[in-house]
Amino acid sequence: MPFPLNPEIARLVALGAGPAVPEDFAEGDVRRLRGLLDDGLAQLAALPDVPDVSETSFVIDTPDGHRLPVRWYRKDGSTPGSAVLHFHGGAMVAGSVDLYGPLVRTYVAWTGVPMLAVDYRLAPEAPAGTAAEDGFSALRWLASHAEALGVEPSRIAVMGDSAGGGVAAAVAILARDRGVPLARQVLVYPMLDDRTTGPDPHLDASPLLFPHVFNRTAWSAVLGTSGRGGEGAGPGVVPARNDDFGALAPAYIEVGELDIFRDEDVRYALRLWQAGVSTELHVVPGMPHAYDVLLLGEPRHQEGKIRVLREL
Repeated sequence: MPFPLNPEIARLVALGAGPAVPEDFAEGDVRRLRGLLDDGLAQLAALPDVPDVSETSFVIDTPDGHRLPVRWYRKDGSTPGSAVLHFHGGAMVAGSVDLYGPLVRTYVAWTGVPMLAVDYRLAPEAPAGTAAEDGFSALRWLASHAEALGVEPSRIAVMGDSAGGGVAAAVAILARDRGVPLARQVLVYPMLDDRTTGPDPHLDASPLLFPHVFNRTAWSAVLGTSGRGGEGAGPGVVPARNDDFGALAPAYIEVGELDIFRDEDVRYALRLWQAGVSTELHVVPGMPHAYDVLLLGEPRHQEGKIRVLREL
């Protein structure tokens, strides 16, 4: 029996909110998936403007010679000492700092916590693991510029939703392995495991904003010759393939009950707990992928994230 979809979400989807999921989508068509997701993310431009948030663009030189664009968002007059490294969604094949700008500005306005948004490189153009390495370069840059930006290096968190949550989780693993302190990982319905291939009779009867065919297409693009479901991808690419969860940063994870990432996110939380990592997990009944963005005007759907960010 399928889980009931939240009525307000159902109404918004019927009005065209979120990315369109065409019945004729052909698995493996990365170009079309990118277009569909970017069209859906463009709806973030409808968010109300928050004029009290300023932004500054920087460029970071990565170890492989890439010039990585990042954008620093700061609420005017707010100096909490904490900061967040933010990674956008888009299945690791779509999305950008520009498209996510209105959402990041909203988070900064609500919390007062500054954020450094990272325009990490996308698949399939970038090799597997590039997104996490770009993220780690941004983390190292933020830590080295902490004093100038008014940030305490011990109070930096990583955050992202969907693919961005997966990148944030991978960066948390790299930070642990390379000795860079991290205060928190905030993972919002994160994309963590290439083995989530479906089908799921409890979910497939509901309107999924990110169905299994999208997920298979995205992971195939990310992994390239490593192959989706293969053993060649390490935790810097597929965080769920990590074998050592010890000493990772404390985690906050939330996911909707009707999200195809639900089970992989719950398993990830369990493995963190089993390794002694403090983890807060929320599974929200009746909600599909990206529910919090669709309901951004309802503060009760943002309370967990906002509280955790303010506590940094």
